[in-house]
Amino acid sequence: MAFLKSILTMSTIARMNLASVDLNLLVAFEALMEERNVTRAGERVGLAQPSMSSVLTRLRALFGDDLFVRTASGMQPTAKALSLARPLSDALGQIRGVLEPRSAFDPATTRRRLSIAVTDYGDLIVVPPLVTALRREAPYIDLVVRPIVDTATSVANLEHGDVDALIGGHLPASTRITRCTLFDESFVCIRDAKRARQKIRLTKDDYTRLPHVLFSSAGGDGIPGAIDTMLARHGRKRRTAITLAHVVAVPFAVAGTDLVATMAKRIARRFAATAGVSVVPLPYDVEAFTIDLLHTRRAMNDPTLRWFIELVSRVCKKL
Repeated sequence: MAFLKSILTMSTIARMNLASVDLNLLVAFEALMEERNVTRAGERVGLAQPSMSSVLTRLRALFGDDLFVRTASGMQPTAKALSLARPLSDALGQIRGVLEPRSAFDPATTRRRLSIAVTDYGDLIVVPPLVTALRREAPYIDLVVRPIVDTATSVANLEHGDVDALIGGHLPASTRITRCTLFDESFVCIRDAKRARQKIRLTKDDYTRLPHVLFSSAGGDGIPGAIDTMLARHGRKRRTAITLAHVVAVPFAVAGTDLVATMAKRIARRFAATAGVSVVPLPYDVEAFTIDLLHTRRAMNDPTLRWFIELVSRVCKKL
């Protein structure tokens, strides 16, 4: 119970008799926080829906708060529940770490199937070296890589346990998941290699005068809308002449034409020589973005997932 004492600084629990706190209630709270559904939370902790409803009643009495309120979009946590979530989850994680067998996991012999969802960026830049490391260190762990088409849906799939992790940039936040920043990424321009040799640097006037290629998997303005927002602040506008659904197609569309494109630096560099384009500096200052890994808090209680997340981090430090 020493771990639970670490959360006694919270005013709600400070006056409680710790011996009277049922640890199973805190486990149920964690499940409710992650599932936002009484039935699914009950399934996770082995309780039928009526029993789980009774547990929620006890939790409300314990903390003197509604904790979860029914809405049209499901059970939503109150401010009190949100403030309790992280310290309670951390404390339970420490307890599980003490109780779990220490010799249970060996990456070289473990047989497991993991599933991740990634953006196009993650597929091209993170997945290849990750697969190499996985084959070297854990040859019996199978990996399924799915595309992130709709970020909100992918986050929901992660929260419900349909995938083990998400990797990519511009992923939405959620109170039920943990975000680990893998590295920073920046934007560069690409243009036809022969034209780049004639003029190495683009001016601001060049950038807005030349026609652009835009990558948008959703078919609209896509993430590069940030570029248009930046240009608008400078009183400028670009012309998008071509919109493509796959980022890998962009450099090949630029090659041999007067088109330019704004891309993530690592992707541009990877395909520049093959496509026949050159990477040139962006004539405007554009804020860098992060490539992140998202996982649930319960992943830290799974030795295989914990090792896998650490592997992704190690691989990305070399990119």
